[in-house]
Amino acid sequence: MTAPAAPALLDQDGLNALVAALVAQGRTVIGPTVRDGAIVLAELTSADALPYGWGVELDAGRYRLAPREDGAAFAHSAGPQSWKSYLHPSREQLWSADRTPEGPVSFTPQEPEVPSYAFLGVRPCDLRAIAIQDRVLTGGRYADDGYGRRRCKALLIAVECTEPGATCFCVSTGGGPAADPGYDLALTEIVDENGHRFLARVGSDEGAELLDRIPHRTADPVTQGTADAAVDAARDRMGRSLPPVDLHTLMGASLTAERWDDVAARCLTCGNCTMVCPTCFCTTTEEVTDLTGDHTERWQRWDSCFDLDFSRLHGGPVRSSARSRYRQWLTHKLSTWYDQFGTSGCVGCGRCITWCPAGIDITEEVAALDAEQAQHAEHADLGTETD
Repeated sequence: MTAPAAPALLDQDGLNALVAALVAQGRTVIGPTVRDGAIVLAELTSADALPYGWGVELDAGRYRLAPREDGAAFAHSAGPQSWKSYLHPSREQLWSADRTPEGPVSFTPQEPEVPSYAFLGVRPCDLRAIAIQDRVLTGGRYADDGYGRRRCKALLIAVECTEPGATCFCVSTGGGPAADPGYDLALTEIVDENGHRFLARVGSDEGAELLDRIPHRTADPVTQGTADAAVDAARDRMGRSLPPVDLHTLMGASLTAERWDDVAARCLTCGNCTMVCPTCFCTTTEEVTDLTGDHTERWQRWDSCFDLDFSRLHGGPVRSSARSRYRQWLTHKLSTWYDQFGTSGCVGCGRCITWCPAGIDITEEVAALDAEQAQHAEHADLGTETD
């Protein structure tokens, strides 16, 4: 990339022009909009569809739309979907096979033309989640070609957070409300007595070319300072946090903890947490045949470690209890993910808390495991002193 351009300012007309320019390029623009009582991700043909004037109220197992008086477009926390739904879709055909009357079977790989996506409104936690999925799905020996094709054509427009939700805890996972590198453009929304505007920073040559096509002006230092202060203030307003301990070590040392029984009594093993998680990547395959038996298709679909069949071997599932399945998910996410991919699998978006029907809170569970470990260590020390 060439030298980064100076931060720019867009007004609402500039944001409209941004979406129009993306559509004119032939891109499929995906962004947040209000639908079915939630702020969801959907195709946008105009910036008018953005959720202007809407925020959200969140808690464990609770999500509600909340009107805002300031008319902000991006003053909401992450919704039920993530960009995983588009880059790593829940169901995808891999190949088909046909048996001819002569006998031979022909196989046809499915490599459909993928959309040229433009993602508008990628939160910093989701930007980090995309980077994690890039590492998982394209960085190993067995790359997911479908993901790779979609990802290489996707343009990312991040929006920094100034309104963290009650279930957000990205700061305690090593992230924060500011956008890390990896975006093409990054926006920070400002609504104050000086108007409604967006500070724009360029992250790639493609982002710079896009910015050149739309009306903007160079950002003044005061506005830059206002945007930076709003993002910095959001760091101190996270609704939740993980305990400041070595999670890799804690989870590995907690395999026999009594807390797993407590959470298992509440967990429905529905898999909602893995479905809404922006980094969970597990899949399975299924064969679909027609009634004649002459045509079959292989499909890849999302799977979950909460599914009994996920660990099924000859004789039955390896993890048959809710305790073992929840422990597998949380331990992999926060500990053994490091062993596989060199990082945590959690970005602190809080979706697993918000969309858990039982209201199970990952931060509460980790804190309870930490407290249990500390209690055992204290008892061990007392036993040593008595000896």
